[in-house]
Order: sequence, then C-alpha cells, then structure tokens
Amino acid sequence: MVFLNTYLFKPIEGYWFTKQLIEKIRSSIGCINVTLDLGLTFSRVCVVDNKVLLSNNEIPLNDLEPSSDDRVVIYRFDGKVYEIIRRSPSRFYKLKVVKYSRAPTLEINGIHMHRIKDIDPWSDSYLKVRRARVRRGDIVLDTCLGLGYTALNALKQGARVVYSVEIDESVIWIAEHNPWSHGLVDDRIKIVQGDVVELVNQFKDSFFDKIIHDPPRYSGSTGELYSLEFYNELYRVLKPGGILYHYTGEPRRHGSPSIVKGIGDRLRKTGFYPVIFDRKSMGYIAFKPII
Repeated sequence: MVFLNTYLFKPIEGYWFTKQLIEKIRSSIGCINVTLDLGLTFSRVCVVDNKVLLSNNEIPLNDLEPSSDDRVVIYRFDGKVYEIIRRSPSRFYKLKVVKYSRAPTLEINGIHMHRIKDIDPWSDSYLKVRRARVRRGDIVLDTCLGLGYTALNALKQGARVVYSVEIDESVIWIAEHNPWSHGLVDDRIKIVQGDVVELVNQFKDSFFDKIIHDPPRYSGSTGELYSLEFYNELYRVLKPGGILYHYTGEPRRHGSPSIVKGIGDRLRKTGFYPVIFDRKSMGYIAFKPII
C-alpha cells in the first residue's frame, strides 16, 4: 500500500461559452439546442433581447463573450462569470478552444499541452494510453496530470488505479474548470500535487504495470524529467514485463540537433529493451525485460 497525500479535486460547475457559441446564439431566434459544456451534452436555451436565460437569470450575451476566439468563459452556478485563464509572475495559463475539436487543450505561455495538428487533444491522450498497452486491472503511473485526459483514458482501458502527479497548482485549477476533466472525481484516480521526480521514490519496486510519461517540453526547469536518474527510478517502480510510454514530440526538428535520440539512448542505458520510437504518437515505447 502506498500512502500519499492525494489532492481533493473540486470540479467547478457551470455553463461554458466560446466565441462560436455566442455567435450561434446571437444569430438564432427564440429557443435553440446548444452545448453549454464544450460539446459533452446539449440542452435548450432561450434568448430574449440579446440576453440568454440561465438558471432563471437573464444574462447579457456581451457578459458571456470571450475576449478572443480561442478562449472560454464560464458562467458558474453561483453567478460568477470569468474567462478560464490564470496568471503567475512567469506564466500565463488558459483553457484553449481547438478548431474542429470539442475537447479543449491547456496552453501555457503559448505552448499547447496536447498535440492539435491532425489530431484532437482527447484522441492524442487516448493514443498514448494505447501505446502503453494499458489493460484491465493495471496499476498506472501518469507522471504529469495536465487536464487529466491520460488518466481518464487509462480508466476507459480498464486500469484499476491511476496515480497522477501534477507539480503546478495552476494546471489543476484549469482542470477543475474544464468539463472534460470532471471525471477525475473518481476513487480510482489518485491525484498527487508535487514533483514526480521527488515523489517517485515513495513507490515500491515493481509497483506499476504501466507508466505514461508525458512531460512538458524540455527546458532548463524540466530537465530532470528527462534525466538518466529519473529514468532509473521509473525503471525501478515498473514491473518486469511492464511498459513505459514516453512522449517526446519532435523538438527542434527544423533547427538544432534533436534531443529525441538522447532520450532513447538514456532509456536503453537504464535497462529498457527494446526501446521503439513510434512516429504516430511521437514517443518511445520502452519495455522492462522479464529477467
């Protein structure tokens, strides 16, 4: 048994509005069927004098309109209205609408936390879970929670429990405001707020059946997530015969030498074999041998 201080995920309930939705409502007369939770469900709303009736309140459409095409406004059930954005001294976070996709992504300082070219954020996470070959009954480590799409897809594939770690409280705040993340309120998902580089040593040897490592882009502040030392810990906590899926993307493929080869070399040095780069998902599938 592992004893970690798990985070109590608190989903924010309300109605969600995008520029596209506001435009659709404005162009309609009377009552129409629309989605008020970014495409998860549809409901009927009525519009009178450029106001929409929500929870027995008439709200001016101008109050619900995001400031740009890719942002989301929430009308909370307690009556508060604001864009789903957050600022820190060095970072800007937002829940971002993705063209041709219902599921939004998280953007930090202009960088998307999911692939959105030729794939939608939900399918991106599903593909990573499939590459990790998550099966019924598996215990899974999800090293970086993000919006929780990986953890949720792991459950859909039959995982018995998912430990999902997130170092950034602002990321969890965005997830709590995202209707696509609300399924994280599940006893089978253990959210731990902290640094996975430090927390991984609290797990016993061979504890996990599968590990999905989808770290932020490589930088000076995230380098430990790509280090040989951290890979050694992932190897230790993975069961023999288990699989690590490590998303890499294709950083710097048009410029300086890619770090992708170095990641593969370090995984092999750790002991993973075989280590295979999967171009469709843009990541390594690494196996821990059965000795």
